[in-house]
Amino acid sequence: MHWEGGEADVTADHTVASLKPLVIATSLDAGQDPVIDYRDRMTGELVGALRLGRLASLSIDGAPVTLYRVTAGGHHCLRWPHRHWNRWLQNRLMRKQPSSQHALMAPSAVQQLMVAYLCPRPVVLVSISTPEHRNMFPMDLIGPLERSGFYSLALRNTNVSAEVIRHTGHVALSCIPAAMKPEAYKLSEHHRQPLPDWHALPFPVRPSQERGIPIVAEALGVQELTILHSQDIGSHIFFIGRIANDERLAEGCQLHHTPGFYQAYRRQRRMPFAEA
Repeated sequence: MHWEGGEADVTADHTVASLKPLVIATSLDAGQDPVIDYRDRMTGELVGALRLGRLASLSIDGAPVTLYRVTAGGHHCLRWPHRHWNRWLQNRLMRKQPSSQHALMAPSAVQQLMVAYLCPRPVVLVSISTPEHRNMFPMDLIGPLERSGFYSLALRNTNVSAEVIRHTGHVALSCIPAAMKPEAYKLSEHHRQPLPDWHALPFPVRPSQERGIPIVAEALGVQELTILHSQDIGSHIFFIGRIANDERLAEGCQLHHTPGFYQAYRRQRRMPFAEA
């Protein structure tokens, strides 16, 4: 991220806080209109950029979080004619899938969101457990705000477990291997309806260390969060918490999301990401 008079590495310090409007959160106060440049770690080349406009500043437990609205953005992964063709195909796919969360957004905002995914986003399974409510569903609008020591989640405000998370203040995140992609995607239906029983899951679970929340038994790692703050931002609820317990359990490739045009860029340079 760079701004008038400064710059800083925000690889582990910027997350998506909402889709409509498209908002980025960071621990940095970078002035009114900073820019985030995305560079490929292997080549050092600029592959995309987002222009931001300051929206609000928060103070949580004495630590700052700044919210920025995305005002413009684009990528350089494809050449000019292919870039426009790729954009048209993505917009057509979005129109055909009105249930997708991207259907909330204007086509230009979807393209800007894809730029944010140039920093590949991990996919986790979020667990919530109370005597009256249990659920597990996938999320990728998550990530650390490194300088503040926070960890954030942006959950659509129609999610059936959103208010339960607000009330209990505790969730567990299972970092899942890429091979579990089909099972993870199937659980997307539980954004709309709670889990009837933990035995209904297509894989075994076990209790987490800190609070005994059911988590994926085959997870590569588990993070338990204590929620400190929640804020409604347009289409999403932005949760900010701290990691209360962090288990690293196994080695393996964790499931991540990144745009197809970035994979095309990597493939052209003979260094593609592994695909699930």
